[in-house]
Amino acid sequence: QLAMSSNSSTLLNEENPEGLKQNTKHLESPKLQTPSRVFQDNPLQQLQLASQEVLEKAKKSGRSKCPRCSSSRMFYCYTCFVPVETVPTKEIPVVKLPLKIDIIKHPNETDGKSTAVHAKLLAPDDVTIYKYPCIPEYKEKKHETALIFPGPNSISVKDIALHLQKYAKKSVCDNDDDCSREPFPKQAKIEPEEEKQLKECISSNKSESTKLKKIVFIDSTWNQTNKIITDERLQGLLQIELKTRKTCFWRHQKGKPDTYLSTIEAIYYFLVDYHQEILKENYNGQYDNMLFFFSFMYTLIKNAKCCTGKE
Repeated sequence: QLAMSSNSSTLLNEENPEGLKQNTKHLESPKLQTPSRVFQDNPLQQLQLASQEVLEKAKKSGRSKCPRCSSSRMFYCYTCFVPVETVPTKEIPVVKLPLKIDIIKHPNETDGKSTAVHAKLLAPDDVTIYKYPCIPEYKEKKHETALIFPGPNSISVKDIALHLQKYAKKSVCDNDDDCSREPFPKQAKIEPEEEKQLKECISSNKSESTKLKKIVFIDSTWNQTNKIITDERLQGLLQIELKTRKTCFWRHQKGKPDTYLSTIEAIYYFLVDYHQEILKENYNGQYDNMLFFFSFMYTLIKNAKCCTGKE
């Protein structure tokens, strides 16, 4: 499964924690640290999470039926994107996101090993999962859509607004004789003079045309990424790379950097950065529940490994 961190891709697969036992009472803490510090010093422990008692009960009772397809699942159905019968929907936290998220899943990515479904379960109104090659057309919305991918022209989250002005300039000024007719540059860098010109050109549309409304994530292994990232429907989208973070994913591939994040980790970190860098607001755990399932599984699996002497 793929999401992107700094100059690397992110691989992830989700493991079925059925049969694992762990007390999760230490997952919650009233004290909040900066997310990057939390993951480095004491992974996931100090996130502000909703009560995970419902997951503890479901673990003890074992697999249950999906209310839609009747398949036997643990915690949730990864094909219908709904909790199983032993996990009441009302006991699952709902996270409201500041923008919409599209997740493009490679057809060969195993459904049960993907954490992308966590995002859909926890932010159902703001997250949509597509199975490649069935993906949206983004051409008409390039000025308000971005892709998480560490390409050669990728920018950091803090530079999103400035570079969306560049995309807005192309769409707003194409028919304006007073605007620059320079070709749309491929490089992300904006010179001071060009920046001034952009602001003058789209001043009347700035509030809407420079606002990011949708972010796209790719959910696949690194080896499967090329087919999706080269799709013509994704060409021309602003590409964003995340700051280097270390993964807590329990199926990290040997020989790969620990900056390879799971999809749900990448989504979480992007939201935190966006909240701080673009919305310019203090982060007080608003999106921590995006790791509601991930943190629970992490604790179960880590404890199981400790018990078997693997850690």
